[in-house]
Amino acid sequence: MAAWHGDFSRKGPGLLVKELTSDKPVPGLDAIIDANPDILLLTNFDYDASLVALTALQTRLSQHDVRFPYLFSERPNTGMPTGVDIDGDGRKGGPRDAQGFGYFSGQGGQAILSRYPLHLVQDKTALLWQDVQGGSIAADDPVGADQRLSSSAHWAIEVGVGNDKLMLLTLAATPPVFDGPEDRNGRRNRDEVLLWPNILSSKPDIFDGAPVILMGNFNLDPERGDGLRQAATNVLQHPALQDPLPSQPTVLWDRVGEMRVTYVLPDRSFVVSAAQVMPPSPDAGPHRLVWVDLALP
Repeated sequence: MAAWHGDFSRKGPGLLVKELTSDKPVPGLDAIIDANPDILLLTNFDYDASLVALTALQTRLSQHDVRFPYLFSERPNTGMPTGVDIDGDGRKGGPRDAQGFGYFSGQGGQAILSRYPLHLVQDKTALLWQDVQGGSIAADDPVGADQRLSSSAHWAIEVGVGNDKLMLLTLAATPPVFDGPEDRNGRRNRDEVLLWPNILSSKPDIFDGAPVILMGNFNLDPERGDGLRQAATNVLQHPALQDPLPSQPTVLWDRVGEMRVTYVLPDRSFVVSAAQVMPPSPDAGPHRLVWVDLALP
């Protein structure tokens, strides 16, 4: 089981497809090959409606005997126009004016590659921020009633492993920076990070007893950096989840140093046999792949 905010996003639509279908080396491919997980969540992967890029990655990996017969992705909120000048630069339609940061629709979305069948059970991607119980959207938010909570996506994905089932709960939260004293991104980040844990607390049987794995890019460290860090602490202390890699940094930023922002947090009923934050992958961004070996309860 692995999650990675590797750099599989490009500056325009179709560029990732062009790269993956060429004969050129793909930055980051070696990290996936070395980890060789049964299930991989990528949280910075350009979406296209026919999953051409994801299928091309699947093909490139199969050439190294790393096979993922099952793929999943849906259009994220990244790059989706709001029609509002959110960042106040006097223009509409910029990357920071979208539902989630993006120069084009689908830039830097989420994608799953798996050796087991995948089935979307719940999709909270279109959930409005104002409809989040306990949410912190401001009364004068520039997008108001049209603002979605997810900057990328929130999926509940059922995985069939033989006669057993488990549930992946995914997210890729907005960075809690690049705003002003109103702390819009910080508040949104907190609400994104807490969405699935709060659902687990209020409705513990919502997935019919299937053990869950909360995984993705929180863009939030419980101990350092910007953001409402208590949210990350609350998730790590959730009674239904366990933390196989406490305090392990997953990214190295040039200015702020090491931070932990990518998480794979399995249900406490799983037996964890191993876990690792892999070394940085050259030319694939500052984030590191995180994997956890699990045995079903």
